This record gives sequence, structure tokens and C-alpha cells, in this order.
Amino acid sequence: MKKIRYNSTRGNEKNVESSYAIVKGLANDGGLFVPDQIPTLNKTFEELKDLSYQEIACYVLGEFLTDFTEEEIKHCVYSAYDHKFDNSDIAPIVKKNDYYYLELFHGSTIAFKDMALSILPYLMTTAAKKQGITNEIAILTATSGDTGKAALAGFGDVEGTKIIVFYPKNGVSKIQERQMTTSEGKNTLVVGIDGNFDDAQNGVKAIFNDQEFNQKLNKVGVQLSSANSINIGRLLPQVVYYVYAYSRLVKEGEIQDGEQINVVVPTGNFGNILAAYYAKEMGLPMNKLICASNDNKVLYDFFETGTYDRRRDFVLTMSPSMDILISSNLERLIYTIAGEDASVVNELMDRLQTEGQYTITEDMKAKLDAFYPAFATEAMTQEAIKDEFEDINYMLDPHTAVAKVAFDKYINETKDTRKTVIVSTASPYKFTKSTLMALDNRYENIDDFELLHELNTVSRVDIPEAVKDIEKRPILHSTVCEKGGMADLVLDFLKN
Repeated sequence: MKKIRYNSTRGNEKNVESSYAIVKGLANDGGLFVPDQIPTLNKTFEELKDLSYQEIACYVLGEFLTDFTEEEIKHCVYSAYDHKFDNSDIAPIVKKNDYYYLELFHGSTIAFKDMALSILPYLMTTAAKKQGITNEIAILTATSGDTGKAALAGFGDVEGTKIIVFYPKNGVSKIQERQMTTSEGKNTLVVGIDGNFDDAQNGVKAIFNDQEFNQKLNKVGVQLSSANSINIGRLLPQVVYYVYAYSRLVKEGEIQDGEQINVVVPTGNFGNILAAYYAKEMGLPMNKLICASNDNKVLYDFFETGTYDRRRDFVLTMSPSMDILISSNLERLIYTIAGEDASVVNELMDRLQTEGQYTITEDMKAKLDAFYPAFATEAMTQEAIKDEFEDINYMLDPHTAVAKVAFDKYINETKDTRKTVIVSTASPYKFTKSTLMALDNRYENIDDFELLHELNTVSRVDIPEAVKDIEKRPILHSTVCEKGGMADLVLDFLKN
């Protein structure tokens, strides 16, 4: 097997091992680590179709993490994908009429972030040992709602680590906030900031890029890493469930080995759909990657025009995990379509920072034909939730509903009859008010936590353990700070 190395999209760190990239999180030059080649799937799906999720994870990750031993990868995989998931398939596909919903919310925090953040602590601690790192690792992350709790669940009380999560104080659902603020673990800190997700993400990136700040941390025996999908160790495990989903469709006789499918992904920070792109580049038979946006449709506009422009109003929607105007993982795709020319990436990212926008060349835009963009308004999202429940008795969360709208637009425009997987990224129990309000306005003035039981009555789906009795759990984190005070707060926490 050829060794795969990793390079920064900004060009100053090259040819590093995956273990180095995972521990670093973000490259020293502010870039994101990318593999120097995408490995090829060298097994047929007739061979893969009878494998478990864990076995396929070992296979796919083994192709990317070539400096890890087979035993190390097995340890990480089987430690992550265990009883924490309430479905033995880990990522089951549910067929409803002609739709295939890939349910990624069966983990301990009922959102798709569990799929990668269950394994990241094991990858991180294994990678640190391989790199001979003795410093304490501080996980610093920004969240639009789901990454935060999943990271806290993964890294809570993990020896040799601390974790700090920043979230927009008024930009997540009540259930999401309570999941984070009740998180246990002596090594955890949860902070609400006075701003939106982009403010939190920009603050985290600024801390990573502040060399003087990082030197201070080094003096106290601490180094930073990230649990966001800017960390390649967060991104690569997401490739697994696309390979697994295809294998299940083959196993169930829904498709033939080699038959093309489409995938619809509700998209904010671009990591989930980039993982689908990597799977396609590995040789997974995919036709279109349908990029679904909400009213913050910066990605839709980019794919339509070739211009990425964050200079617009930030909209708080019923699908808050997609309320993002700076999609960090898009930088990895830009690097690819720029022919891996870091100078192009640097120029475009500088423009985004200084001017708030950039435009790619026509040659670069021509390389985006795998993607089909679509967006859903709030009214469309609500209608999709109501229609699916009334038509087939299947409750969508507001993010999956955005994907459903995008797929319907795609079908109406293209008349494409290929089988399509809709990525279902969260349980409706994470967004009780938004979900039930789509059915009936009478739920408007009912407390989110009371609505857990109402949703149970309406949907006849059991309340997940992740949120059962959540309103009774003690709040352990109440820190709030201005976006300009993030660095001082991090330093104070890590000194102790």
C-alpha cells in the first residue's frame, strides 16, 4: 500500500503523516490538511455488502491513515462504534416510498456529528502517542449546535485532554443548548458567546493562528487541536457512512454493484458533503452530490455563480446547524479544483478575509459539475416536514427537511430516476418546537422540554436516551463571553 501523506491547503506544511495532521487540527499556516491522493476502493461491493459498519470503517480508514497499524485502527473503530449507538447498523437506511433516508442520528447525542466525534478521541490519543507528544491536548471548537455536544461526549474525562466549546448564545435550539450546558467531565468548558456561529468559528481560528498565544500555552504544557471538521480526523470517518450506505443498498437488492446513485446532503460547514465527494473520488458510484442550503444560501450562490460572498445578512433559521456564512471545508475543495495550487488558495482566502468575497476562474468552476445546488426557504422546510409526516408517517428534523426540498427540486428539474440517498443528520427530538410547529401553530407557546413528550405522543417514536429527562439535569456550564474575550478565557481555563 502506498503511504498517503498530508499537505496544508496554504502550502507551508507538506508531506506530513496523518497522525501529525490529526493532532494539529489546523496547519501552522492557517490551512487545512488534505491527503496528497485519494485512495481507490479496491474491493467490490459484492465483497463489502456483508461487512458490518465497523468492518467497513476499518477498511476505509485504513486506506487513508496509512501510518496507523491495523491494530490501532481496529482499536479506534471498535471503541467508537459500540453500545453508544442505539441501532446495531450504526447508520441504518430507512426506505420510505422511493426515498432512502440514511439515518445518522443513532449515537449518544442524536446527530450526525456522533459518527465522527465518537472515534476522534481515539484517533487523537493514538496519534499523540505515535507523535511522541507529552503535552496536554486542548480541544478548541466552535459549534452551530451539534458538534459541541458530540465533542463534549467524546472527549469528556479523556485522559491528557481538555475541551472548550464555544456556541452562539442565541443561535441554537433549547434542546441543543441544554445538552451542552449539562455536559459532565472535569476537563470540559462550555461557553456561550455574544454573536453568531461565524463569530465563534472566526474566534477559534484566530486563536489557532496566534503564534504568541500558542507559545504561552506551550510553556504551560498545552497544545491546541480541533474537533471541528477542519480536523482531517473528523472528516475522514464521515467518508465511511457513504461507502456503508452503498453497500447496504447492494445487499438489500435496491441497486446493482456499480449502479450510480445520487446523495443529498443538508450543508453548512461543507464537511459532510465533502466527505461524500471524497467517497466519489475513491470510486463510489455517485452521480450528483446535491448540496442543500437553507436561507443562508452562500453555498448555493457559490455553485451557481462561482462567487463566494459572505457579505449578506445572517439569518437565524429553524435549521440552526446550517446557519453558517463561512463554510470552512470549502477551502479543501477549492484546493482540489485549483490543481492543488496553494498560492491560489492563499489569494482567495485573503480576499475572503479582507473583502468578504472571492470569485473562482471558469476552469475551476467547470470542475464542480459533480455538485447540484438547491435551497429551501423556511416555509418550504416546514411544508416538507408536514407533508412527509402526513403522507408516510415519517418525521423529519428541520435539516433533513431542507435536504428533502432540495431533492424534490432536483427531480423536478432533471427528471433523474437514479436511486437517491437523503442524508438525515439529526433526530427531530433535537428540534422539538421547530418540528411540531411545522405540523400545527398551537405548539408555539409550549416549552421545548414539554414538547419532547408531545412529539413522542404525535410521532409514536420513543424519546431517545440523549434527551430523556434533560430538563431535570443540572446546568454545569453558564459562562458567557463577548467574542473579543475568547482567547483570555481559553488561557485562564488551560492554566488551571
